[in-house]
Amino acid sequence: MATTTRTARFARLRTLTLTGIATTGAAAAALTLMPSPAQAAEATQVRPASVVAAHSAESGKSGYSNNLDGWIRQSLAIMKAKGIPGSYEGLHRNIMRESGGNPNAQNNWDVNARKGTPSKGLLQVISPTFKAYHVAGTAHSLTDPVANITAAANYAAHRYGSIDKVNSAY
Repeated sequence: MATTTRTARFARLRTLTLTGIATTGAAAAALTLMPSPAQAAEATQVRPASVVAAHSAESGKSGYSNNLDGWIRQSLAIMKAKGIPGSYEGLHRNIMRESGGNPNAQNNWDVNARKGTPSKGLLQVISPTFKAYHVAGTAHSLTDPVANITAAANYAAHRYGSIDKVNSAY
């Protein structure tokens, strides 16, 4: 039993290390492009019409950007309406650990995958969990970013009290 647990931990550590390396590269690129705090403060004070128009076009019908930040914010709005606890920071931390922010991520090596139900999406949810904790008002697709985040947060709320309390694979 201890050998199996130890082997599973090493396999998970190996995967997390590789994900961490990839995430670090992406974070470095993002930091390179990120404005300084002074530039960010200035940008929030002045919203030229061209910026508003560009933001509206990028947001689509939902009013949220079609990127990780927008998906998290849209999920948080749904979670708030449905009474599901969680914060931006808790969601973002878990997403980066589980998928590195890739909504198409799929785990093909763990025990769930070996049983034929690989975990998928931003928060690496398996199909039975998604079906059980799907939140009305979101897509019925496991890899839809907003549906994946919201269902995972709903599961975490029932199991741990909140996604904010999850600090490792769940």
